[in-house]
Amino acid sequence: MLSKIIVYRLFNEYDYEIDLDNRRITFVHSQNGLGKSTVMKLVYNILEGNLEEVRTCPFERMDLMFDNGTNIIVENNNQELNILGQKAELEEEMSVEELRNTMKCIYVGPERMYTTDGEGHIVPSLMIYMTELSQKIGQAMKDSEPRKVEDDGRELSDADMDKLFRDLEAKIDFIKQAGFGPTIPAGYRFPPSRYEISEYREDYRALALSLEDYVDRYYMFAESIIVFKDIVNTIYVNKTVVINDRGYFEARMDKSGTVIPLSKFSSGEKEILILFYMILFKTEPGSLVIIDEPEVSLHVSWQQQLGKTFDDVARVRNLQMIVATHSPSIIHDDWDIAVELKAAGND
Repeated sequence: MLSKIIVYRLFNEYDYEIDLDNRRITFVHSQNGLGKSTVMKLVYNILEGNLEEVRTCPFERMDLMFDNGTNIIVENNNQELNILGQKAELEEEMSVEELRNTMKCIYVGPERMYTTDGEGHIVPSLMIYMTELSQKIGQAMKDSEPRKVEDDGRELSDADMDKLFRDLEAKIDFIKQAGFGPTIPAGYRFPPSRYEISEYREDYRALALSLEDYVDRYYMFAESIIVFKDIVNTIYVNKTVVINDRGYFEARMDKSGTVIPLSKFSSGEKEILILFYMILFKTEPGSLVIIDEPEVSLHVSWQQQLGKTFDDVARVRNLQMIVATHSPSIIHDDWDIAVELKAAGND
C-alpha cells in the first residue's frame, strides 16, 4: 500500500506531506487553488508512467513511499525528470514499465461525465460504460455451457466432492443474482447425492471441475454487478435499477413501475452510476483508486453516504482509496482519517 506522499515546491511555492498510514481510505481536503487535484493527478501519472504529464507540472520533487519499504523519488529540474527507486538506502533509476508495475492506479476525475470513444470523440461516459457492461452481461448469459477442463489430478474423497458441490451450489446461486449462470448438463443432478458421487465418480468429478472453472471466471464479475446494484439502489430515491432479460440496465419507478431511460436520469444519479462503475469494473484488487471531487451534483444526504460506501467497497475489493474533496459532508464523521493541505502561513 501507499503509505505517504510528499511533494516539494509545487507551483514553486507549496510543500505538502500526506500521511496515509496504510489505511484503506484517506480524505484529502483544502481550499481552492492550493493544488489538491494537481497532487492527485501527479500521483496517478507517476504510477501510470505518463511522464509527459509529470514533466509539464511545476514541482521540484515528489516522493511516493510504500509500506514494503520501497520509495519512488521523482525530481523535476526544468522539465528534466530523474526517477529513482529506493529500497534499503539503495537507489536505482526506474523505467516506465517499472513505475507501472509498482501499483495499479485509477484516477476518477471531476470531469467524469464525459470521455472519449475509440475515435477520439468526446461522448457521454455513462452511455459508453453502461453499453460496455450490458455487452459483458449479454456475453455471460450466452456463455452458460460449462467448459471441459483438464483434470488437475487432486485427490478428492466422496466427502470432499460433496463439500465441493455444496460450495459450488452456494456460489452459483449467488452468481445467478447477477442475471446469468451455468446450465447443468442433462442427466446430472446438482448438487448430486453422496450415492451419485460414489456411483458416477468420474462424471461428477468432471462436472465439478467444469463448474469450478465457471465460478473462477464469473464470480467476481457477478459480485461487482450485485454490489453495484445494491449501492445504487440504497442511494437512489423512489426508483430501482434492475437488469432486464436482455442484460441491459434500466430503472423503474417504485410505485408506478414506469421505466426511466438512463438518459433521463438526473446529473446526480448519473454521477453515482459512473463513480461506482469505475470503482467496481475498472479496477483490479490491490489497486490505488484516486477519486477527485465525488460530491459533484450530489445532494448533501447522498454525499454523507459515500464515505462508508467507499470504505466498504475498498474492504471487499482490497483497494486503497484517496478521496480529494471540498465537501465536509463527504468526510462526514471521518475527520480522523482526513488530511488538510494548507498553504504556509495559514495554520
